[in-house]
Amino acid sequence: MGKGGMSEGNGPENQDVEEENMAAWLVGVNTLKIQPFKLPPLGPHDVRVRMKAVGICGSDVHYLKTLRCAHFVVKEPMVIGHECAGVIEEVGSEVKTLVAGDRVALEPGITCWRCDHCKGGRYNLCPEMKFFATPPVHGSLANQVVHPANLCFKLPDNVSLEEGAMCEPLSVGVHACRRAEVGPETRVLVMGAGPIGLVTMLAARAFGAPKIVIVDVDDYRLSVAKQLGADETVKVSTSLQDVSVDVEQIQKAMGADIDVSLDCAGFNKTMSTALSVTRSGGKVCLVGMGHNEMTVPLTPAAAREVDVIGVFRYKNTWPLCLEFLSSGKIDVKPLITHRFEFSEKEVIDAFETSARGGNAIKVMFNL
Repeated sequence: MGKGGMSEGNGPENQDVEEENMAAWLVGVNTLKIQPFKLPPLGPHDVRVRMKAVGICGSDVHYLKTLRCAHFVVKEPMVIGHECAGVIEEVGSEVKTLVAGDRVALEPGITCWRCDHCKGGRYNLCPEMKFFATPPVHGSLANQVVHPANLCFKLPDNVSLEEGAMCEPLSVGVHACRRAEVGPETRVLVMGAGPIGLVTMLAARAFGAPKIVIVDVDDYRLSVAKQLGADETVKVSTSLQDVSVDVEQIQKAMGADIDVSLDCAGFNKTMSTALSVTRSGGKVCLVGMGHNEMTVPLTPAAAREVDVIGVFRYKNTWPLCLEFLSSGKIDVKPLITHRFEFSEKEVIDAFETSARGGNAIKVMFNL
């Protein structure tokens, strides 16, 4: 499930599907090719989905540039992509909740449901997780994929396929807000106005945060954050020497104690700032993973009982994301700045656009 190879299929009943199913394969550093992708057999609890919208994530770009992301290393060709939505083409014999033609958003991680983490409800920590485009598991930038039906969520009529694909990055923000217990009495600081910072800001607002300040080093991204509803924006420096100056600016912008800081960048500088600016007894939630190791002023923060909370992906977020999108509490459409079709040239161009940054926030494929 979610995995496949490049070998030719033998079963005549699947031959048409296999012949037409193409995918974007990461075959080397900065090298993507559109090649055949053999689908696994459809299990009784699986569905076959024709992909219609697939977004590019920062992790996809990391894999393209370095063949690794954190401790995950690409050792053989891999199909890229994990932010996705599509239309059901076929359902397994035991699937009762979906039918062909249903539009669905896909949660990309398949868990074991046997380990203590899964049984305890924190399935995102499952050590046996098989996650789209996390090596050695293949991703979803393909014509079709096979996926468990219980990880495919039917889209409300007023939610588009592109918005369905945006449930994946939005889920990171929703999970972070849940972990940090953001609510109507929580004043929130968001560090970083990239795609994850922006969806986290939108999630914090949907959770009821009355005031949100967002900081970044880039004027354009701060202007986007302001348009999306940030109460205040602060341009900060990249220098660790400027932490105290930045803290003063942020406190002035908030005009009150900061209850929760959500660090969506994950660098020495951003965590040092968050730990220093958050009120005593507050929370700092580390969402971004910019630096693998950091030197930060942890002892002073601990002495003020500032809680440091980790986040890894998400759990049980798709229904809430779809509710936020359907109700209009969150609008992710302005985040989709660039669109590409599914050809080798356009795939390469799209990844270059995403990697350049600039005015690109979310780059989306329409298949």
